Amino acid sequence: MKAEVEHSVPGKSAGKSQGKSQAPPQHTTAEQRIWREVVSWLWVIAAFIFIEGTLVQARVIPSGSMENTVLIGDHIIVSRIGYDAGIPFTDIHEPLWRNPKRQQIVVFRAPLPDEGNPDFIKRCIGVPGDHIRMVGEKVYVNDKLLNEPYALYTPSIGAPFAQFPPGGDALQDTRLTPEWAAQLPHDEVNGELVVPKGEYFMMGDNRDNSYDSRYWGFVPRNDVIGVPLFIYMSIRAPEEVWDPGHLGERFETYLKIFIDPGEVRWGRLFHTFHR
Repeated sequence: MKAEVEHSVPGKSAGKSQGKSQAPPQHTTAEQRIWREVVSWLWVIAAFIFIEGTLVQARVIPSGSMENTVLIGDHIIVSRIGYDAGIPFTDIHEPLWRNPKRQQIVVFRAPLPDEGNPDFIKRCIGVPGDHIRMVGEKVYVNDKLLNEPYALYTPSIGAPFAQFPPGGDALQDTRLTPEWAAQLPHDEVNGELVVPKGEYFMMGDNRDNSYDSRYWGFVPRNDVIGVPLFIYMSIRAPEEVWDPGHLGERFETYLKIFIDPGEVRWGRLFHTFHR
């Protein structure tokens, strides 16, 4: 009996509701649908610009200049928070309130206009006001030996300079940019390199295989982008795969890891960097 009652009540309610007027269904026009789609994409673009321009960026490491701290094929997330804000794919940006610290890994625009000011990742060795000198594999900052457990030296390659700052004929080394070879003596005081205000001295951890401040000079604070947070992917692949313009080889490399997952350095995933 209870089931019969429960079924009969909706029927009565339905009968009563049929007498009431109902609002006609709303139909959107083609123009309204197009406008909603445009607004949705504008929000996506705005979110991308905000995240990429002020919060984080994804980068891939194309060279071994930071080995063994960062390897070729490491994919990293870079934090821009507090360091730099800008519009992606443009030169419009504004430095913010945070500055690199000594021995911190930093991502920046290299002062190499002839090469298009590429983005580099190196370690900050000198901050404004620091006095730097190097003797063989030893780095002294403000007359104190820098503790560098991360530094890699390759005897087969040999140190680029027996000492730094270089002097005499060493300034004629063709690896130095002409601008730096001319400027370097003016920043040297009593055999030490003095880092100017608002600039930083950067070097790769792979000391004998790194194109860094020793060859092209200081990095202006305005060119600092941010600092790495963690590795989200690491793939074994030849260095040229990660160079600009090799999209086909890079795409093949990404497909390959689905066939051969052993090409992924699983132990490096989510490795974080000290900040």
